[in-house]
Amino acid sequence: MIYNNKYDVIIIGGSYSGLSAAMSLGRSLRHVLVIDSGLPCNRQTPHSHNFITHDGEKPAIISAKAKTQVDFYETVQFYNGLAISAIKTESGFEIETQSGKIFTSKKVLFATGVKDLLPQIPGFAECWGISVLHCPYCHGYEVKKEKTAIVANGDMAFDYAKMISNWTKDLRLITNGKSKLTLEQTQMLKKHKVEIIEHEIEALEHENGNVQHIVFKNQSKVSVKAIYFRAPFEQHCSLPESLGCELTEQGLLKVDPFQKTTIAGVFASGDCHIQARSVAMAVSSGSFAGAMINREIIDEEFI
Repeated sequence: MIYNNKYDVIIIGGSYSGLSAAMSLGRSLRHVLVIDSGLPCNRQTPHSHNFITHDGEKPAIISAKAKTQVDFYETVQFYNGLAISAIKTESGFEIETQSGKIFTSKKVLFATGVKDLLPQIPGFAECWGISVLHCPYCHGYEVKKEKTAIVANGDMAFDYAKMISNWTKDLRLITNGKSKLTLEQTQMLKKHKVEIIEHEIEALEHENGNVQHIVFKNQSKVSVKAIYFRAPFEQHCSLPESLGCELTEQGLLKVDPFQKTTIAGVFASGDCHIQARSVAMAVSSGSFAGAMINREIIDEEFI
């Protein structure tokens, strides 16, 4: 493929949000390059839910169909690789890939997502996205009324248990060590028949990612069909920070209402700046970011 020397926009990250932005920009006649390394965060998740017209579809099928549709727009190109450097220049930005390719653009959109930091518990990573879940809106219906555990502690554990009780009453809270719940929170959970287990977790017994038992360090175990866990995270890509983009207290890229970061010409969409993570949210964010980038270029050119 022959690549342009200069693009209107380079999108780093070609999953749902990046592809949505690329479609918005392609339909705006912008020359766009999408750089993607092919490692979406939900690659282990068997099915995507709560995204109208695609409910229950495999994530890879959604993204493959999206890429085919975006590829229809002749001003959009794709580059399979990893972006390793981003430099702000007088005329825009210079992006270098791991293979040594260098591309330039007026604007940059980061749709790079975040990296979940999972506990070093045997079986946890293998079950992540399959039976260890982060979002009841994405997966709660599929495990409704099932024997369910929450791994959390303190205020977050209380709020999480209250939320998950909407989908199942067969619920136990695993604090993985001494409980940090207040007396009032403990009494409230017991009132709603939420079992509180303070044992430390040794491992998850599972079959092909489908959890069967939580095994504790005292060698006791509990049978469950699903586990909810809110993983801490970090930015999947360090390039926004290398450009000087600020992060929020939560570790997300700080953006204004138009999805501009704190560095002029740099935008963000998808999980790298959204607290609520879902395919539908990522697609919406990408579409809006594409429109805002196009509007900014129009304003700059129409003088």
